[in-house]
Amino acid sequence: MKKSIIISALLTLMVVFSAVAQDGKDKFMVQVDGLGCPFCAYGLEKKFKEFKGIKNVKIDIETGDFSFSYPAEKALSLADVEKQVEKAGYTPITAKVERANGEIEESSASEMTKKSEGTVSKNVMVAGNCAMCEARITKAAESVQGVSAVSWDKDTKIMKVSFDAGLTSLEKIEKEVAVAGHDTKNHQAHTDDYGNLPACCKYERLSYK
Repeated sequence: MKKSIIISALLTLMVVFSAVAQDGKDKFMVQVDGLGCPFCAYGLEKKFKEFKGIKNVKIDIETGDFSFSYPAEKALSLADVEKQVEKAGYTPITAKVERANGEIEESSASEMTKKSEGTVSKNVMVAGNCAMCEARITKAAESVQGVSAVSWDKDTKIMKVSFDAGLTSLEKIEKEVAVAGHDTKNHQAHTDDYGNLPACCKYERLSYK
């Protein structure tokens, strides 16, 4: 009886493995830092749509888990996936791929940390309405020592900022933007700072739990 069960289990595993191999897809799983809202997830997915043939994209904003499948014959590397995450404005923490032939490749958190030392890019939600808001937000962020580039999209409300992690942090940058009168994902502008904004810049305040 036990022998029959073991043989049955082995056959089941062989069938599963065969199905994966025949599917011809490599499955990628990446832990991404910086996904704070649906717009962030949309931006990441849009960037990866540049990889023609990508399928089964799944993004969990709460955990930062990002997965997708890709044609095995294109031999997409983990390094290329990590670079694409960074191009989207986020930081890859760990990455793993299960190849169609059963092989598994991984990049550890420590390896990722070494790669991300120095200048990093982050995306964060910043409330605002117009071109005047854009100028004010970027000026505030650029005033922080260590910041090298800033952009803000009035449609998505996402600020992308590149900075030297050894000199500053996203939290410090958000605080400076809040002082300028704009709510950020993690820091709310003081009522007086918001009140000093021109009428056209009086955006809908962000809610904080």
